[in-house]
Amino acid sequence: MFKVRPILIGLIMAALFTPAIVRSQSNIIDEVIAVVGDNPILRSDIEYQYQQAIMQGSNFAGDLKCHIFEQLLLQKLLLEQAKVDSIEVSENMVITHVDRQINEFINRAGSREKLEEWLNKPLFQIKQEQREMVRNQMLTQQMQGKITGDIKVTPAEIRAFYRRTPTDSLPMVPAQFEVQQITVYPRVELDEIESVKARLREFQRQINEGRDFATLAVLYSEDPGTAARGGELGFMARAELVPEFAQVAFNLQDKNRVSKIVETEFGFHIIQLIDRQGDRINVRHILLKPKPNAEAIKEAQVRIDSLANIIRQGTVSFEEAALRFSMDKDSRANGGIMVNPYNQSTKFEIQQIAASIYRQIEKLEVGDISNAFLMKDERLGKDYFTIVKLRSRIEPHRANIRDDYQLLQTLLENQKSEATFKRWITKKQQETYISISPNWVNCDFEFKGWLK
Repeated sequence: MFKVRPILIGLIMAALFTPAIVRSQSNIIDEVIAVVGDNPILRSDIEYQYQQAIMQGSNFAGDLKCHIFEQLLLQKLLLEQAKVDSIEVSENMVITHVDRQINEFINRAGSREKLEEWLNKPLFQIKQEQREMVRNQMLTQQMQGKITGDIKVTPAEIRAFYRRTPTDSLPMVPAQFEVQQITVYPRVELDEIESVKARLREFQRQINEGRDFATLAVLYSEDPGTAARGGELGFMARAELVPEFAQVAFNLQDKNRVSKIVETEFGFHIIQLIDRQGDRINVRHILLKPKPNAEAIKEAQVRIDSLANIIRQGTVSFEEAALRFSMDKDSRANGGIMVNPYNQSTKFEIQQIAASIYRQIEKLEVGDISNAFLMKDERLGKDYFTIVKLRSRIEPHRANIRDDYQLLQTLLENQKSEATFKRWITKKQQETYISISPNWVNCDFEFKGWLK
């Protein structure tokens, strides 16, 4: 695919994670080295990208700075057209995206104070700079999508593409698998649930008597993503939170007020409002997760193993058993068929399957069912038992029209999109004011129209 896409994401990461000393040096030597329409490109823009690429071990074969420069020229060209076409992005989307990034960056730095020290600027300034970068990223992505968004290919075009492509030019398709699953979570005893609620009620009492909510979250919350930050989530829109949590969180009116106990699929929470900005809120929470006892864990394993035996005997089909007994809401209505989150197909390559599942299916023949084995739901942080059935195995092969129609369709769409986008660049270069500093005109650009 055309190589403008990676730089659009890299712009944000590079600007944040270039060391402060590099940024301060670039301020000394900064200058405008190009203008595209009304959009300037600074030398520091190149330096940020270059230093980040070096730190990440870039092995680009050509002149890396010239490559980065052309990617920035392309971005500015897209921004210029976005302005002409009156393309806009939601400010709420920008702010939400920035808040999520800033939370990630704070985690990576270790604390807010360390991030500010690392970048030698206060958090509000970091956020302000990030908003502009994220806004430009979203605008360029929307503009590029508008240019190539109407690209469609017909079945006749796909067949013609396949016929005219030499066999040795077709991509190799690695081994692929289709897998069905049935999952069972161990039951949690009522007294364990009541024990968790009692602990949360005790936390509520302590906070109401003056103890710091954030300290309790650090010490006791079982949410690994927020505990180290005192349970703070960062600003979120309602749609970004699970419904039960959002219902209670958005009803909190007074800052520092502690909510009632809330049950979600993750466990039980208490919530404290930190701040509110329009239709977004920032809260902290403490999460506790009821745990099944050893007897319940053993019972779940025996139950799903028995289910596997019943299926093998033909008493019930795997599909029917999945619909009736599986606790995986994403696959049970589909006969237990797992869907690949990377491409929304039912086929998985080896590296796209969880290692614990692949260890099972590599021992199975097509149609066989595994014994029960333990898995961890990384999203919920809960263990469960599962059995899997190997529905199909496709050996490595050259792409063909029968097995890889979707892949061939994607290849042809990408080919047409790239050609369309290149034609647009060439035309837009001719229509747009472009000025490049004499010190940068000797770059070996892919698109020659930058120099006029």
